[in-house]
Amino acid sequence: MKKLLTAISVALFVGVTATPAIAGPAEDANAFREYFKKRFPDIPFDDYINGVYAVNAGAREQWMAIEEFPPYQIAIDEGKKLFGTPFKNGQTYGSCFSNNGVGVADEYPMFDSKRGEVVTLELAINECRVKNGEEPLPWSKGKIASILAYMAFTTRGKKIDIKVPDDKALAAYEDGKRFYYARRGQLNMSCAHCHVDNAGNNLRANTLSPALGHASHWPVYRSSWGDMGTLHRRFQGCNEQVRAKAFKPQGKEYRDLEYFLTYMSNGLTWNGPGARE
Repeated sequence: MKKLLTAISVALFVGVTATPAIAGPAEDANAFREYFKKRFPDIPFDDYINGVYAVNAGAREQWMAIEEFPPYQIAIDEGKKLFGTPFKNGQTYGSCFSNNGVGVADEYPMFDSKRGEVVTLELAINECRVKNGEEPLPWSKGKIASILAYMAFTTRGKKIDIKVPDDKALAAYEDGKRFYYARRGQLNMSCAHCHVDNAGNNLRANTLSPALGHASHWPVYRSSWGDMGTLHRRFQGCNEQVRAKAFKPQGKEYRDLEYFLTYMSNGLTWNGPGARE
């Protein structure tokens, strides 16, 4: 663990002030992979897209049975219908994306250098709606999760290959990294306490999933939710579980966090939508 933290320059994890980064994103990602390779030597790299089911054999069997009739299939079907339904002006979502919106979820999150900010797929979807005279959708669940499910499904199998194109993008990446390792809330815990340091260990009845691959399979149907939800919905839930005030979905904090976390999974494949406990 100490080697990983040294490589990615995060003193926040041990509760002291962060020091300036001495490693770039590529070095961070390599250190991330090496850490999990040593922690779970028998798990193939490609299996990390399956989250907790990569490290918990018993839970994996149950999950594979669920995948025969996946609970997210309804969302995919609804998302496909919504995606193809014209707006009042006659345009569709496809008019806002390359390749008419099919198989393009791998282009996000991306850093828009002209805007100077991270653009997520959810942000692009709602900006498309506003551009075409429609009201934006709620961020965390419902119709936007179904549209995401369809777009993710058409992108399955493509490699995650997030870019950090310039200094402004690097700043956003570093902000996301600091967020991931920063302690917060009454429990004084960071994201990394659960999903790096204690990955594979149990928290009550649940096994903590590895951070590697975390961004690969969204949106997700969670049994505890009883419906589909976005990655930022999960970010909010994690913050609340450590008794911290959650940030707003699609705010800069969570978009930068998503940017960092997805970059850490470069080289894996997109595998959304998913089902989790």
